[in-house]
Amino acid sequence: MAGERKQQILETLAKILESPKREKITTASLAAKLAVSEAALYRHFANKAQMFEGLIVFIEETIFGLINKISAEETEGLRQIQRIITMLLVFSEKNPGMTRVLIGDALVNEDDKLQLRINQLYDRIEVTLKQSLRIAETQTGHKVEAEAQANLIICYIIGRWNQYAKSGFKRKPTEFIEQQLPNLL
Repeated sequence: MAGERKQQILETLAKILESPKREKITTASLAAKLAVSEAALYRHFANKAQMFEGLIVFIEETIFGLINKISAEETEGLRQIQRIITMLLVFSEKNPGMTRVLIGDALVNEDDKLQLRINQLYDRIEVTLKQSLRIAETQTGHKVEAEAQANLIICYIIGRWNQYAKSGFKRKPTEFIEQQLPNLL
């Protein structure tokens, strides 16, 4: 039961983040949405930062679970990269509230450690992209500046996430993906 309530709190927080209007989320407003007292929230989370951390854990587990699956299924480096980019943009499109966490928008005025954790997530994605680029380089024989290319790709992904959130979730991250992917690779 406690696990279910904790999950319900996180799902409600994510749902609130899906609102195109960026409003400050308080424990009082979250408790009101759940029709519980603030004390009930604090039985499951010590503070709001822990709630956001719960969302970040969900994001990390989902994204890196999917990246590992792609890496295991796809041996071709360029296809790995295409699938990883597509997956990250589709994840964002399906989870607008999580997108606000991914771009740090929801973390403004929260514990600085949360933004550091998101930055580490970016770094881990970039490392994965570098590895796939190096695989592609050995497979194709084309010299690639893997570090620079991986950085360009992560900047593209973050930019698409930002545009999605800042447009009130109207500009889909996957918009133009078919035309843009060949230019990235």
